[in-house]
Amino acid sequence: MKRLTTYILAVAVILLVLSCKTVDLSKKYPNMVADLDPVSVGTFDAQFDRMFSTKARKTEIEAIFHPRFNYVSLEFKQDLITYRQFWDQAARKQFAASLELYKKDFENRKLSNNNRRTKSVYGKVNGHVEWELSKFTKTRVSYPIIEIGYQFKENTPFFTTFMRSTKETVDKEDDSDATYSQPVTMYFTRAQADVLAGIFDQARLMELIGTQINKIKGEYDEYKDTPTPKANYDEY
Repeated sequence: MKRLTTYILAVAVILLVLSCKTVDLSKKYPNMVADLDPVSVGTFDAQFDRMFSTKARKTEIEAIFHPRFNYVSLEFKQDLITYRQFWDQAARKQFAASLELYKKDFENRKLSNNNRRTKSVYGKVNGHVEWELSKFTKTRVSYPIIEIGYQFKENTPFFTTFMRSTKETVDKEDDSDATYSQPVTMYFTRAQADVLAGIFDQARLMELIGTQINKIKGEYDEYKDTPTPKANYDEY
């Protein structure tokens, strides 16, 4: 634990050294852990409801870490719509804690086949989602509640997250009609949920960021130490 704390502090020190606008950035990005662009941190599988079918469809989802906001976005397509579902650190921590409660209930055979009562049995988190039909259409934003629980599908229990339908947030300058985000349920096997919990782990994310910072610093040092070629002049 001490080693991890020391590592995170070292990353913070490197960040302060590399950034000459730390004070300004801290005001703009109060949850920032590093002044770095978003980076892919892995993929995982989950199941989604199928239109006009009771069977679930397995889909690969990409996780992107946004160091300036300390968000992990889950990016996927559902019914032809592209979604980016953002999870902050508190929500990620609750996902992992809820998964452990689900595992205990599963092992102790305490799961109830009553989907209406169990879809939020492990709590709720504040969500943030962006969605669009294509890259040429407007990107819409809403802030839905995400419920964490479990549901039975085809007599099989799945750990679930349920994103409620929520009205789009519209800027004052935007005169278009506000729409609602669609409700989306993700169904996880225990193994699939374990993969996402690992991706969500803050210590792992900080290690990845530390690797990125060290790589950038190494490239900068290599560039800095490269001798500048001297110009060739003819003597007269």
